[in-house]
Amino acid sequence: MMQLALSSIQTKITNTIVLIATLFFLSLNQSHGQSLSDISTINVDELSDDQIKELVNRANEAGLSENELIQMASLRGLPAIQIEKLQERIEKLDLNGTSGRSTATGASKRDPRTQGDLNEITQGIFKFQQDPSIDSKPSPYFGTDLFYNKNRRLTFEPNLNLATPKSYILGAGDMIYVDVYGQSEKYYEATINPDGFAIIDNVGPISLSGKSIEEATGILKSRLSSYYQGLSGSNPNTFLQVTLGNVRTIKVNLVGELRLPGTFTLSAFSSVFNALYAAGGPNENGTMRNIKLIRNGKLVETIDIYDFLINGNANLNQQLQDQDVILVEPFEGRVTLEGEVKRPKIFEVKSGESFDQLLKYAGGFTDEAFQDRINVTRVSGKERAVSDIFKDQFSIFTIKGGDVYKVGKVLNRYSNRVQIKGAVFREGNYALTEGLTLKKLIENADGVRGEAYLERASILRTSADLSTEVISISLREILNGSAPDISLQREDVIRVLSIYDLKEEIYVQITGEVSKPGTYPFSNKMTVEDLIIMAGGLREAANTKDIEISRRISEPEAGTFSVLVPVSVNIDFSQTGSKEILEPFDNVIIRRKPNFTLEKMVFIEGQVNSPGAFAVQSAKERVSDVINRAGGLTAFAYAKGATLIRRTEYYDTESEQLRRQKNLIDLQQKLQYDPNNTEAQELLLERLFKTLGNKEEATKSAGESTAASEVKKETISGIVESKADISPIKIKEMEAVAIDLERILNNPGSEFDLILEEGDIISIPRQLQTVRMRGDVVYPTTVRYDNLGGLKYYINRAGGFDNRANRKRTYVVYANGEVARTKSFLGIRSYPRIEPGAEIFVPTKGPRMPLRPGEIVGLTTGLATLVLIVTQINN
Repeated sequence: MMQLALSSIQTKITNTIVLIATLFFLSLNQSHGQSLSDISTINVDELSDDQIKELVNRANEAGLSENELIQMASLRGLPAIQIEKLQERIEKLDLNGTSGRSTATGASKRDPRTQGDLNEITQGIFKFQQDPSIDSKPSPYFGTDLFYNKNRRLTFEPNLNLATPKSYILGAGDMIYVDVYGQSEKYYEATINPDGFAIIDNVGPISLSGKSIEEATGILKSRLSSYYQGLSGSNPNTFLQVTLGNVRTIKVNLVGELRLPGTFTLSAFSSVFNALYAAGGPNENGTMRNIKLIRNGKLVETIDIYDFLINGNANLNQQLQDQDVILVEPFEGRVTLEGEVKRPKIFEVKSGESFDQLLKYAGGFTDEAFQDRINVTRVSGKERAVSDIFKDQFSIFTIKGGDVYKVGKVLNRYSNRVQIKGAVFREGNYALTEGLTLKKLIENADGVRGEAYLERASILRTSADLSTEVISISLREILNGSAPDISLQREDVIRVLSIYDLKEEIYVQITGEVSKPGTYPFSNKMTVEDLIIMAGGLREAANTKDIEISRRISEPEAGTFSVLVPVSVNIDFSQTGSKEILEPFDNVIIRRKPNFTLEKMVFIEGQVNSPGAFAVQSAKERVSDVINRAGGLTAFAYAKGATLIRRTEYYDTESEQLRRQKNLIDLQQKLQYDPNNTEAQELLLERLFKTLGNKEEATKSAGESTAASEVKKETISGIVESKADISPIKIKEMEAVAIDLERILNNPGSEFDLILEEGDIISIPRQLQTVRMRGDVVYPTTVRYDNLGGLKYYINRAGGFDNRANRKRTYVVYANGEVARTKSFLGIRSYPRIEPGAEIFVPTKGPRMPLRPGEIVGLTTGLATLVLIVTQINN
């Protein structure tokens, strides 16, 4: 009995592994276009280690050994040489020592309820999900994505953990558990063999194939009652329960218009939907409405997939049986529904269905659909005909295959709209009610605003032919009742003007030393102090005694542009200041105090006793003064290599306001995260946030104008563009100035001791001991300085001049930035001296330019003429 059960399990495992091996090999080689029939062409050498591991893992999940996997591959036609390679690859990988596990052991340890999952995996599900040819775009046919979609998630997998249904029909391969409990207790386990018998220990074979669980329970109870007397009688004290253990697999044949027709091995719990899913569902020619389930040559049931999609009726209780046939015939008819429906697709229809039913398949109308009339194009004999379906005909209009229905969109127009715009409190669209007049519409808009221009308003009216006309009215007369009210029509647009729409917007300006210079709205009786307060107050550099107003002239004379009005204000903005009243378009100009400047900073880095930042004390402070303030040079300083780095006129100078911004940011960061701030500190933070919020205005007025540098930059660029032989000039913001620090320190205040400027950096290096060669030498390198060596000595240390070296243009750049070039007199070259830290640059002559034929002719002619002249002179 146990041998028969084991034999049945092994048979199912063998069938399963055949499908696993075949389909997995197929999926691994889909890129090569292989199919089920050409598995013999698989090259194991092309399989990666990961692919081999996954193949073995799938076999192990089924409780099978690697040896059996190789046997199944051989049965499917894999050549012997490839079988040997596969076996060597598996043994070489040594996958956790799984090889050599017996089939029986693996089968006995496998959970019997996973058999259905395994069967599902071995079918077309795995193949479809790996098929790169499947388009992820939705199908135009309604319902086909249910079974065949690259990103599908619905599998219709049967639930194997449910209680054993009493209607389940037993068959060969099913394992049953028989529990006898009560006065007597006994447990039986049996598998129905291919002959339909379940062999019960000490009882014998019992025919259960083809019986339901309920019928099998009665048969077993009757048979075992002779062994257990308590099972029978009117008052039994022993009871019997039959449950299903391992679910058998069944063979189901799917034929007709399917994506993958064939015979599939499925769980006995599977329904028609499971089988359709395994086969990929109906193809583009297959029906979704009339799928037939045939059992023993008889039609058992007809499945309408639309019933599941629309109503949720899947009829999953109709389980398949072994050798069932599912027939998918071609579709009967299809119609196309386009336009404003929720699912515009192609639908399969049955004979006699109405447009109402088609609309239900499409999910109904969208919110903007025109529902009163639907346009339909129908094939009628030799040609097509166009018809209209009205709303009251939806339920009686019979649809027909080939129909094309178009649902339009509501018009983008209004049936009862009027608009009011301009100087009213509530602009917008309003409903045109019966008897609506202009005065009533203005009341609905909460009236006109204070700046409304009441002498004139306009109504833009649209005629029936969509032409427009403008009706001008006196709004004041209509509102006070001295003129008749006007009745409004559909699509009237009323515009109420503002007095500011009819004149230029007036403003005042303020420029110069204020926190926020710019343009501000004008108000009557505005004074200079009022405008300064609006602009954030005066800056520290503001000259309150030199303020003037530039005022437009209402009637300008020839050569006169404006009137200048001098004013002065108090710093505290008291009432004793200027009483000058501003007029529209005035420009208040606030200049800087004479000789006002912020502190200037210079920097010393390198070999001084106290490097860092230094404030310039006076306009006459020189390099030697700052060096002395820094404690002088250290013992390791190399004075000859000192360099002064200075800003050019193109440097993006940081203005006074930007510096102040940085200081305010620092202060803000120190205060805003302190939970112990006082009330005064919190108020300070609030002011800082306001000040920092307008950085753009702060950058508008720098301490010094950059207009001159911009003009100079444009001039240089123009010269370069106009001269083709001038290479592009790189405009620098900072450059090195060569200084002789030894001479400066020996002669303070001399012409060599430069006066310092804002941002100067004095860099003093350590004692240098190398010389660097660059340019057209054989081997550009850096060598140790030798005080006895000249320029040629160092050139030779770099391998000498290269073939194209321009020797007479060789120059030297010293550590302090000074440049010395090679001089030549009567063919004798005088090379510059070499000092520590110097760099020797050897330019190249550039590429050789071949002589053109015309130049060669001119050269030879000139030489011949010269020879002739010399000959004549000698004669």
